[in-house]
Amino acid sequence: MASIFTRIIQGEIPCHKVGEDERFLAFLDINPLREGHTLVVPKLEVDRFFDLPQDLLAAIMPFAQEVAERIKRAVPCDRVGVAVIGLEVPHAHVHLIPIDAMHDMDFGRPKLKLSQEELAAIAERIRRA
Repeated sequence: MASIFTRIIQGEIPCHKVGEDERFLAFLDINPLREGHTLVVPKLEVDRFFDLPQDLLAAIMPFAQEVAERIKRAVPCDRVGVAVIGLEVPHAHVHLIPIDAMHDMDFGRPKLKLSQEELAAIAERIRRA
Protein backbone atom coordinates (compact mmCIF):
# COMPACT_ATOMS: atom_id res chain seq x y z
CA MET A 1 0.00 0.00 0.00
CA ALA A 2 1.36 3.41 -0.97
CA SER A 3 2.31 5.80 1.82
CA ILE A 4 0.38 9.02 2.27
CA PHE A 5 3.44 10.85 0.86
CA THR A 6 3.42 8.69 -2.27
CA ARG A 7 -0.26 9.47 -2.70
CA ILE A 8 0.57 13.20 -2.38
CA ILE A 9 3.39 12.84 -4.93
CA GLN A 10 1.02 11.06 -7.32
CA GLY A 11 -1.58 13.83 -6.93
CA GLU A 12 -4.17 11.63 -5.22
CA ILE A 13 -4.07 13.83 -2.11
CA PRO A 14 -3.68 17.61 -2.42
CA CYS A 15 -0.80 19.46 -0.79
CA HIS A 16 0.59 22.97 -0.47
CA LYS A 17 3.65 22.53 -2.66
CA VAL A 18 6.65 24.82 -2.12
CA GLY A 19 9.23 23.08 -4.32
CA GLU A 20 9.68 20.17 -6.69
CA ASP A 21 12.12 18.63 -9.10
CA GLU A 22 12.33 15.23 -10.79
CA ARG A 23 13.46 13.51 -7.55
CA PHE A 24 11.96 15.46 -4.64
CA LEU A 25 8.83 17.24 -3.47
CA ALA A 26 8.61 19.87 -0.71
CA PHE A 27 5.23 20.74 0.78
CA LEU A 28 3.82 22.29 3.94
CA ASP A 29 3.11 20.05 6.91
CA ILE A 30 -0.64 20.23 7.56
CA ASN A 31 0.03 19.83 11.30
CA PRO A 32 2.95 22.24 11.65
CA LEU A 33 5.00 23.06 14.71
CA ARG A 34 5.54 26.55 13.28
CA GLU A 35 4.22 28.50 10.31
CA GLY A 36 6.29 27.40 7.30
CA HIS A 37 7.02 23.87 8.63
CA THR A 38 7.83 22.02 5.43
CA LEU A 39 8.41 18.36 4.54
CA VAL A 40 10.94 17.34 1.90
CA VAL A 41 10.33 13.86 0.51
CA PRO A 42 11.97 11.79 -2.20
CA LYS A 43 9.57 10.72 -4.92
CA LEU A 44 10.91 7.19 -4.54
CA GLU A 45 9.07 5.54 -1.66
CA VAL A 46 11.64 4.26 0.82
CA ASP A 47 10.67 3.83 4.47
CA ARG A 48 13.91 4.66 6.28
CA PHE A 49 15.98 7.76 5.49
CA PHE A 50 19.33 5.98 5.56
CA ASP A 51 17.98 3.24 3.27
CA LEU A 52 17.70 5.77 0.44
CA PRO A 53 19.96 5.00 -2.52
CA GLN A 54 23.22 6.94 -2.14
CA ASP A 55 22.48 9.28 -5.04
CA LEU A 56 19.18 10.37 -3.46
CA LEU A 57 20.70 10.60 0.00
CA ALA A 58 23.45 12.85 -1.39
CA ALA A 59 20.96 15.02 -3.30
CA ILE A 60 18.20 15.51 -0.73
CA MET A 61 20.11 18.00 1.43
CA PRO A 62 21.07 20.39 -1.40
CA PHE A 63 17.39 20.37 -2.45
CA ALA A 64 16.33 20.94 1.17
CA GLN A 65 18.88 23.75 1.46
CA GLU A 66 17.26 25.63 -1.44
CA VAL A 67 13.82 25.21 0.15
CA ALA A 68 15.16 26.27 3.57
CA GLU A 69 16.61 29.45 2.06
CA ARG A 70 13.17 30.34 0.66
CA ILE A 71 11.50 29.54 4.00
CA LYS A 72 13.97 31.82 5.79
CA ARG A 73 13.16 34.68 3.40
CA ALA A 74 9.39 34.13 3.67
CA VAL A 75 8.87 33.34 7.37
CA PRO A 76 10.32 35.46 10.18
CA CYS A 77 12.76 33.26 12.11
CA ASP A 78 16.34 33.11 13.32
CA ARG A 79 17.11 30.00 11.28
CA VAL A 80 15.53 26.93 9.72
CA GLY A 81 15.97 23.78 11.78
CA VAL A 82 16.16 20.34 10.22
CA ALA A 83 15.00 17.03 11.66
CA VAL A 84 14.89 13.48 10.35
CA ILE A 85 12.72 11.37 12.61
CA GLY A 86 10.92 8.92 10.38
CA LEU A 87 8.39 7.40 12.74
CA GLU A 88 5.20 9.16 11.75
CA VAL A 89 5.02 8.13 8.05
CA PRO A 90 6.78 5.11 6.49
CA HIS A 91 8.37 7.25 3.76
CA ALA A 92 11.77 8.94 4.17
CA HIS A 93 11.42 12.67 4.78
CA VAL A 94 13.10 15.74 6.22
CA HIS A 95 11.36 18.36 8.37
CA LEU A 96 12.36 21.99 7.76
CA ILE A 97 11.08 24.16 10.60
CA PRO A 98 11.52 27.91 11.07
CA ILE A 99 12.94 28.33 14.59
CA ASP A 100 13.97 30.99 17.07
CA ALA A 101 14.70 28.68 20.02
CA MET A 102 15.24 24.99 20.81
CA HIS A 103 11.65 24.46 21.96
CA ASP A 104 10.45 25.31 18.42
CA MET A 105 11.69 21.83 17.38
CA ASP A 106 9.84 19.99 20.17
CA PHE A 107 7.58 17.51 18.40
CA GLY A 108 5.74 16.90 21.69
CA ARG A 109 4.28 20.41 21.60
CA PRO A 110 0.76 21.03 20.32
CA LYS A 111 0.62 21.56 16.57
CA LEU A 112 -0.73 24.72 14.97
CA LYS A 113 -4.23 24.64 13.52
CA LEU A 114 -4.06 26.55 10.22
CA SER A 115 -6.83 26.81 7.65
CA GLN A 116 -6.34 25.69 4.06
CA GLU A 117 -6.37 29.37 3.08
CA GLU A 118 -3.61 30.18 5.58
CA LEU A 119 -1.53 27.24 4.37
CA ALA A 120 -2.03 28.29 0.74
CA ALA A 121 -0.88 31.84 1.53
CA ILE A 122 2.22 30.58 3.37
CA ALA A 123 3.10 28.22 0.50
CA GLU A 124 2.75 31.08 -1.98
CA ARG A 125 5.09 33.30 0.10
CA ILE A 126 7.69 30.52 0.20
CA ARG A 127 7.42 29.79 -3.54
CA ARG A 128 7.89 33.50 -4.32
CA ALA A 129 10.84 33.99 -1.94
